[in-house]
Amino acid sequence: MKKKVPVVELDKCILCGVCVEVAPTVFRENDLGYIQVADLTDYPEAEVDEAIKNCPKDCIYWQE
Repeated sequence: MKKKVPVVELDKCILCGVCVEVAPTVFRENDLGYIQVADLTDYPEAEVDEAIKNCPKDCIYWQE
């Protein structure tokens, strides 16, 4: 079984922070001011789905 990993398309991201608010264990703003996905063994699917649903630029998606 392949692991699903959330991806943020940084060229589309406007740094609104919705993903960080909804899923702080998965997304964070790094020192350079970009959104970074945490390196986790398993990602909380409901939280990531909520971030995907609420992203105003539709730049978050699952990659298998």
